[in-house]
Amino acid sequence: MKSRVAWLARYSPCCKEAQMRPPEFWNTRHGRAAAPVSRTLLLPISWLYQAVSNWKFSRTTPTRLPVPVICVGNINMGGTGKTPLAIKLAQHLMGQGLHPAFLTRGYGGNQRGSVRVDPKLHSHRNVGDEPLLLAEIAPTFVGPDRLASAQMAIQAGANCLIMDDGFQNSSLAKDLSVLALDAEIGLGNGYVFPAGPLREPAGRALQRADAIVWIGPGEMAKQHTELDTFTGAVLSAKLRAEAKPPTGKLLAFAGIGRPEKFFSSLRTAGAELVQEIAFADHHAFSAKDVTNLTKWAEKYQARLITTTKDAVRWPAELRADLLVWPVALEFAKPDDVEKLLAGVIYSCT
Repeated sequence: MKSRVAWLARYSPCCKEAQMRPPEFWNTRHGRAAAPVSRTLLLPISWLYQAVSNWKFSRTTPTRLPVPVICVGNINMGGTGKTPLAIKLAQHLMGQGLHPAFLTRGYGGNQRGSVRVDPKLHSHRNVGDEPLLLAEIAPTFVGPDRLASAQMAIQAGANCLIMDDGFQNSSLAKDLSVLALDAEIGLGNGYVFPAGPLREPAGRALQRADAIVWIGPGEMAKQHTELDTFTGAVLSAKLRAEAKPPTGKLLAFAGIGRPEKFFSSLRTAGAELVQEIAFADHHAFSAKDVTNLTKWAEKYQARLITTTKDAVRWPAELRADLLVWPVALEFAKPDDVEKLLAGVIYSCT
């Protein structure tokens, strides 16, 4: 199946951006030995990337806000499940009577200043795709200036804030920093971008983290010595389908961090997939993409199915014919989320 997806990525006219996907050696420990030439050539750029990141992080003094700030982030390029994790935390806080709000950069959107996301007014081209999903759960504020967004959220009535993908942003003082890690790939080959998938050295990131949430099946937690000295909470969770997949022939497509996980989940749940097509993360579907995917589905007498994140990037007038398979994050131990958020809840009551 992997070869079939790769074939489509190379030859299908609707998959030209799939070639922008990360190299395989990023996400495997044997990548240290499997791609020595590539790694060696890329290491100087990695050092430069680290230097710039360090400078940007150190030049900002975090602002302490009158409400607690929870940061949900990752240290890997690409998807790890942080947005479902952020949603799970917000839902628990709301269940305790709190009023959380999301703060996010809005990757892929063209919004310049801070704004509250309104799914009826904004599209993914304005605010990005993930903020549209977050806004269905709790008030969501998008903008490059996290402090301005935070002040706007507090004025709107929020008594706690959740930064989605804000781990490398130092503008706000954080009361709880949670790292989402994919249990299947972990820290990848352990190198910083572009020699590897990491946004910063793992050791430095772990010093700022209060908790790690391993998401999905996998044993990578046991293969990273960098994690042996971590003293914070280590929790496990999985992404659970909220419904059985539709019956009949399906053509699955996805433009997320790791689309193969979506395809695998569908197959495991019993879906009859006739084809799988992977796009680059946050891919904006064009009219040509829609036409090509529709033709492929007709060829196989199948229906199109995708993720909730991809659905918001699909033309609104055509979404009625698109099947969406939603997932939600579920902790391995139900009381883990309560323990994780106990301090935040206490400070708000």
